[in-house]
Amino acid sequence: MEKWIYAVSSACQSPGREKEFHDWYNKIHIPDILKIPGFKHASRYEIKDTAEGQGKYLALYGIETEDINKTMALLKDTIAKLREQGRISDAATIVSRTLYRQIFEMT
Repeated sequence: MEKWIYAVSSACQSPGREKEFHDWYNKIHIPDILKIPGFKHASRYEIKDTAEGQGKYLALYGIETEDINKTMALLKDTIAKLREQGRISDAATIVSRTLYRQIFEMT
């Protein structure tokens, strides 16, 4: 079983919608994503100093899977279904998505 981190950098479309953005991300979006097989945990962070072109927020999703391509295809399908159901907020803008495979861990 391989371990991965999926890093999603995002921004809020409008400063007046920050509370709505965070409520949606924390209470709706992350729980929806964690229902996908392989997605084990999630955490969010706010950048200290923002540069142009960077997202202000970072979500990190821990994934454990035998087939990352299958897991990511399931994520894509799930996001499409969530969008159809109105469960994707228009307050969110995705700046970047990056997938990292774990190569070392020390506890």
